[in-house]
Amino acid sequence: MALGKDEDPVETEFVQVTSTVDREDIASLLVKRVVRERLAACGRVSGPVVSVYWWKDGLHREEEYVMVFKTTTTSAQKLVEYLKKNHTYENPEIVVTPITGGSPEYLDWLRGETRG
Repeated sequence: MALGKDEDPVETEFVQVTSTVDREDIASLLVKRVVRERLAACGRVSGPVVSVYWWKDGLHREEEYVMVFKTTTTSAQKLVEYLKKNHTYENPEIVVTPITGGSPEYLDWLRGETRG
């Protein structure tokens, strides 16, 4: 996983990976494929949400769908690579956030479903 300059890696077993796309059908398809491949134990699609951002020629406002995946740190890099390869955006948002706690039963399930 790419870390920011001068950042120390956070020692966690679990992470959430977040990304956005501009169509619900694409979001649903990516989530289904990622979970089927066991790159994540589960994925969620939310939206539409409104995103405002700078890109190339100026300020943009678009409706997007948010995908949130729960996975293990060991599976995260494969998931990031999968999203980059299959994403429709030139420079997609892909953010990995450590999960620093949670229900032990849920985290055991997450570990088992990703074979982590």
